[in-house]
Amino acid sequence: MKNTLYLILITVLISSCGVKYKTIPYFVDLEEANVAEDINNQTVLRIQKDDILTIVVSSLNAEANDIFNTANNKSGSSNKAEEIAGFTVDKAGNVYLPYLGAVKVAGLSTAEARELIQLKLNEGNYLKNAVVSLRLANFKISVLGDVARPGVYPIQTERVTVIEALGLAGDLNITAKRNDVLLIRENLGKRQQIRLDLQSKDIFNSPYYYLENNDVLVITPSSAKYASVDASYRNVSLIISALSVIALLITRL
Repeated sequence: MKNTLYLILITVLISSCGVKYKTIPYFVDLEEANVAEDINNQTVLRIQKDDILTIVVSSLNAEANDIFNTANNKSGSSNKAEEIAGFTVDKAGNVYLPYLGAVKVAGLSTAEARELIQLKLNEGNYLKNAVVSLRLANFKISVLGDVARPGVYPIQTERVTVIEALGLAGDLNITAKRNDVLLIRENLGKRQQIRLDLQSKDIFNSPYYYLENNDVLVITPSSAKYASVDASYRNVSLIISALSVIALLITRL
């Protein structure tokens, strides 16, 4: 009788700790009418130390181009499957390029770095009518915590939003806290911890809506998830206890 009452009490507690619907939807304060707003919070990606740049040069001298383009070094990863071809930005913020030697690129956008390298190649008469293409080869973001597929995700472009990142991770689980998403960002020697509220439309105008290289999103589970897990352990404990009592009675009989 006591065990039955105990199970009923646990069931009531679990029900009272369940996920409330109002905590599930995104952007609950959005107007019902369609609204078009100018985008003015997109950040410019800046090159940092340890970034890997893919740099390809084209000019009228194909042989000279090959000297430059085949000089792409490896990222140095011990895992060959994770090696990335490109020029690594050193601790001083430089990349070392054929013909040019050290070029300071840390703090520049990829467009600014491309223009700088192209200018140096043409001004130094290393190549004739050189055209440079440059992109960040190791752009990635991490999504951890209460999502369907936590992990590290490579980004092929220089633009990715918080919403897109969560989409890559299979969206938040129903038990995740949508109003308390932690963004960890390391940028130019500084580490930031920012709290984001995905239930508010203000996220669209946030300076952190657009993610940067190596950003980490941490999704906190709600107390409802802990309650369900805790209840499962309690139920298992009850079953084990009951089986132990039955086994003891059988041995005595």
